[in-house]
Amino acid sequence: MEKNDQVSIDIGKLARSLRNEMEILQSLSEECCIYRVPMRLRQLNEIAYTPRVVSIGPLHHGNQEFKAMEDHKLRYLHDFLEWSKVNIEDCIKLVQKSEIRLRNCYAEILKFSSEDFVKMILLDATFIIVLLVKAFSTDSWSINDRIFNKPWLIVDIKRDMSLLENQLPFFILEELFKQSNMEDRLGFSIGELTYNLFKARYDPWLADDSWKRHDLSKVEHIMDFLRICQLPSKLKDRKKELKKLNVPSLGELHQAGVKFKSSSSKNLLDITFNNGILEIPPLTIGDHTEILLRNLSAFEQCHFKAGDYFVNDYICMMATIVRAPEDVEILVQSGIIENYLRNNESVLTLFHKLDQECIISTSCFYFSTVAEKLKEYSRDSWHKWKANLRQNYFNTPWAGISVFAAILLLMLTFIQSLCSILQVV
Repeated sequence: MEKNDQVSIDIGKLARSLRNEMEILQSLSEECCIYRVPMRLRQLNEIAYTPRVVSIGPLHHGNQEFKAMEDHKLRYLHDFLEWSKVNIEDCIKLVQKSEIRLRNCYAEILKFSSEDFVKMILLDATFIIVLLVKAFSTDSWSINDRIFNKPWLIVDIKRDMSLLENQLPFFILEELFKQSNMEDRLGFSIGELTYNLFKARYDPWLADDSWKRHDLSKVEHIMDFLRICQLPSKLKDRKKELKKLNVPSLGELHQAGVKFKSSSSKNLLDITFNNGILEIPPLTIGDHTEILLRNLSAFEQCHFKAGDYFVNDYICMMATIVRAPEDVEILVQSGIIENYLRNNESVLTLFHKLDQECIISTSCFYFSTVAEKLKEYSRDSWHKWKANLRQNYFNTPWAGISVFAAILLLMLTFIQSLCSILQVV
């Protein structure tokens, strides 16, 4: 074919095709809150974002490895209908009425028929509700319940319910729960039941009253619930803009005389530095920690604007001050970290794996004031001199006595010499 030759195309047909595709591919709704994890994050640890035993919502629906749990969802739907005394037709109508809103909550176009979509949402929602109720009341357990009679399985289900890609919009749980009248009979809201399910796994991540301090009507899904529980009721005033996040490590801060203390607050964002004391809220680190923080970080990056990356900022701050196993040991000895991993090296590796691909905005970094105060304190030579004296000469009672005796001896020698000089004069 010569360069000047043109291939004939049906312009009208192509234009119609593109218009149809643009009509289907509408802009993301303001209700959008559930996303696939970006590839740059997923490739760092795919297992951390992938369900193990149960799919919730459409993004992993239909995978054969979850077939056994799909059968159990039907059993839980039966339990829901028995407890609530509502008929299945009313439940289907309730979900169908919200189908458009439910679809809008997902960031991608869902290629499910209305019937399949409504069925999936109903089964997943009632599964979660019954799970929450059974976790709250052992009286509701049945002998053949393969979830609560196999402790390892409920642990895996809690894990899967904490994944960004495995979420249901929270409002549908609330509406079905309200329709069932279970709140009146149990005396607890769906928010309280959610807190009850996760508090043991994520203690002290979920403080005792953390869910009460926030407006749960704005909760998007369970992952958002877990994030909201860590938001402080009063945010810090971020006045300082960081030029660079180059905070000294804990070991360097120790050499500069900084003392470390476990904060009485269970909110991880309540890191404070005053009068030479760095207070950090306690954190239990186990196998679940990386999965939770990775998914919360991914949710923030997908859903929020810079300035609301609270979990991202926490990860960056911890990765900055924890640079060696000795830094981890300082946190352990101070009662800040309770380590259930193999050793201090594992905790160090955890923070630095989490820090990869974290997004930090120096103009609105949540810990900017604390970071600047730590840098200023560590640069003061007077603090370093005092710390050196205390750590090397007064670190034990006997060392202190020895130094005092040496000073006393020098003073006596000086006095004796002075007296001798006066006698001569």
